[in-house]
Amino acid sequence: MKKESVGLVETQYFNMDGELNLESGEKLNDIKIAYETYGKLNKEKNNAILICHALSGDAHVAGWHKNDAKPGWWDIIIGPGRCLDTRKYFIISSNVLGGCKGSTGPSSIDPKTGKQYGLDFPIITIKDMVKAQKKLIENLKIKQLLAVIGGSMGGMQVLEWCNSYPKMVRKAIPIATAAHSSPQQIAFNEVGRRAIISDPNWKKGNYYNEEMPKDGLSLARMIAHITYLSYESMYEKFGRRLQDKEEYSFDFNLDFEVESYLHYQGESFVKRFDANSYLYISKAIDYFDLTSNGSLIDGLKNIKSKILVISVDSDWLYPPSQSEEIVMALTANGVEVSYAEIKSPYGHDAFLLEAGQLNYILGDFLTDTLVQDVMAYEVASIKENATLEEAAKLMMDCRITHIPVVSSENTLIGIVTAWDISKAVALKIDNLDQIMTRNVIISRIDESIEKAAEKMKKHNISSLPVVDYEQKIKGLITTDQISTLITRY
Repeated sequence: MKKESVGLVETQYFNMDGELNLESGEKLNDIKIAYETYGKLNKEKNNAILICHALSGDAHVAGWHKNDAKPGWWDIIIGPGRCLDTRKYFIISSNVLGGCKGSTGPSSIDPKTGKQYGLDFPIITIKDMVKAQKKLIENLKIKQLLAVIGGSMGGMQVLEWCNSYPKMVRKAIPIATAAHSSPQQIAFNEVGRRAIISDPNWKKGNYYNEEMPKDGLSLARMIAHITYLSYESMYEKFGRRLQDKEEYSFDFNLDFEVESYLHYQGESFVKRFDANSYLYISKAIDYFDLTSNGSLIDGLKNIKSKILVISVDSDWLYPPSQSEEIVMALTANGVEVSYAEIKSPYGHDAFLLEAGQLNYILGDFLTDTLVQDVMAYEVASIKENATLEEAAKLMMDCRITHIPVVSSENTLIGIVTAWDISKAVALKIDNLDQIMTRNVIISRIDESIEKAAEKMKKHNISSLPVVDYEQKIKGLITTDQISTLITRY
């Protein structure tokens, strides 16, 4: 299949109505969120995928801006023929609250003063970023996202989405991330912040319209960039090779290629990022913690989404052990979760570079067959006040053996089977309530057929009522339907 870019794209802006209540207790008004979209939202509005970016990322995740030298930062997986196929999905990416690429942040104008916020900008958290994204999604008239995907800090946003708004996310893919920042991760962030704050040009955040704290921000980026690479990738890329010389200089100038590379990374970063945004966003990462009373199992108990957790084997900033911790906590909560590990020498940065593995792993997860793909939508049901005679007649007329019992609001309250009817006749029972099963094993519309089949096998039953998250009956899936699907493939 031919893989193509989404072409030229433009950044759009969402102006949020009202104020946003922040986790700190502060409020923020006049919020603007920069975002980009790729592909088309279908009529049912159920093909939307939200992409969440890492610390230094932005809304430009794919395609090209006019006159740009390179495409969006995750162009390798977004576009026709790629795993996030824009002929099939509607892709959304927004710049986070607190950022400096179009969304409201410390470099934005404070409507109260007419000047940049600087340190008057309130402290924000990952939860606040996600809350702002939710406002954007609601403005696009999308009730539920097909998937939320992101790496590093983007993966934290993915987990927060699932935890804070479980009904809005069908599938989630957190990559190279953690459910809470470790002491080591906090330590690296703090050293980066100290580098910025120690720069004489920082001036307590009031450097706008003056000389930027370039040296401090550059140093912060150099420190962070080391953590994004692996020992293997650095040795392969640089070794101990000298930069533009054959012998040591025996002074404090740059001798090694790796030194020159880090300086280049720092110098190029200051051209595109704001020092105060770096402070605020890195602090939000430090505060991120989804445990509850020290328990990650308790902290993730609200999650309902189907989740794929991905780690990188050579990542020492967010090592696989932190991803495995998430998987174990989700498994303990009965969440449908799977795990994949990218094999790469590139360290943490592998989630931005390993196009082949990413396209295969993400594509396989997103295209699995769900219950809603094979279930029967037109299902005969009966009201809770119906008689046994009505239930028996309905079974005969429709040639079925299972009838969901529903309330007047079409909410599932039980199920009655042909065996139940036979038993009622034998025991001369005439009340439907006396024979129906109230503790019903059910399936969700966004559940995989494998999960539904496991339930049927475990409980030795041949069909499951399919309900949404409000327990409203949506259909029925049977072992015959699953067998037919397996035979087809």
